[in-house]
Amino acid sequence: MISAMIYQLLKGASIQEIKDAGLAPHYAQHDHALFPTDASGIPFTVQGIGALGDPVADLVEDLAAEQKARATYEHLMALTDDPDLIEPLKFLRQREVIHFQRFGEALDDVQRKMNSKKYY
Repeated sequence: MISAMIYQLLKGASIQEIKDAGLAPHYAQHDHALFPTDASGIPFTVQGIGALGDPVADLVEDLAAEQKARATYEHLMALTDDPDLIEPLKFLRQREVIHFQRFGEALDDVQRKMNSKKYY
């Protein structure tokens, strides 16, 4: 979603506008193409995504990821006053809140079942 928003913002941007936005290095290598990176320009990898096979550890990691995503959307919203950007970011932030709640419920279920004599 964020990549799509960036694409829409860059669509039709002149070379000078791209330079003024600090995106000349991205343009030099990728033109207007999408290339997922973090805020520092480091390409996206799945290296930080992991599963241990321990349902409690994995769900706690999921909970943390949802909170990090929520905070990131809030930081992005603080950087703009454009309602066309804020509204989808608000939707994405709310989605992370719901995911956090559902993972929390799943964690409660897993812990309850693990504390019983029979669990899978």
